Amino acid sequence: MAETVTSLAALCGALVGLGLVVILAGLRGVQIRPPARSPTKPEVERATLRLGLAVGAAVVVGAATRWPVGALWAALAGWGAPGLLAGTRGRSEAVGRIEAVAGWAEMLRDTMAGAAGLEQAIVATASVAPLPIRAEVVTLAVRLEGERLAPALRAFADEVADPTCDLVVAALVLAAEHQAQRLGELLGSLAQAARDQATMRLRVEAGRARTRTSIKVIVGATGGLALGLAVLNRGYLAPYDSALGQFVLLIVGGLFAASFIWLAKMSRPSTIERFLAPASPFIGRPLEVRS
Repeated sequence: MAETVTSLAALCGALVGLGLVVILAGLRGVQIRPPARSPTKPEVERATLRLGLAVGAAVVVGAATRWPVGALWAALAGWGAPGLLAGTRGRSEAVGRIEAVAGWAEMLRDTMAGAAGLEQAIVATASVAPLPIRAEVVTLAVRLEGERLAPALRAFADEVADPTCDLVVAALVLAAEHQAQRLGELLGSLAQAARDQATMRLRVEAGRARTRTSIKVIVGATGGLALGLAVLNRGYLAPYDSALGQFVLLIVGGLFAASFIWLAKMSRPSTIERFLAPASPFIGRPLEVRS
């Protein structure tokens, strides 16, 4: 019996160590396994961080309580905590990308006003494009050396992956394939619409900030209460040691999980679908203009 306990303790210690290593790797941005494509690097890092938190939480809770259901809920909590307690960085980046698209559209309009063609305007603005999309614009300018304008613009839209950028790219593709007139005025209108959308998103995010703060308070209070009971009053949780107690814990944990998911959905804005997504009928064939 003693050997079994020792082996179990050693296994738990090894799993805790592995979890800590994965957590540190995720926090420091170290790749456990390089992604196949560079655009998926942020997703791989987030998945690595979530996996490390899930494994670490499951091992710690399982070793401390010997509750299989408790270890399961701890793993799910570790996996979902980064998304539930995430800040506004991703949303700020999305707003910054919209404003960058608006600024680049104005650059193209002003450059084309000086009797420059569309391809020349793209190449001229590549090095001075707004930072959130500068890398994509530079790639677009390089791609124009060996590709036609329309396919290069569609690839650019896929790299930026923003609905506002799709509007600008659609206008540029129409101009490239059908010699659209008054492109400068259209770009100016799209830039103004993009700035209005960015302003609207900032106002919405200011209103949702209070909801996110409430979520953090609720999650912190719930987790602190559970931790306090486990450390300071272990006897209060003794009924959960039985099979019936584990079943009750499964139901109670499910109710808490459902409430947290509901709160998380309340704090997230609805996602706007792209109309130039890879599955769109506009990708891979010329845009049609209806009179």
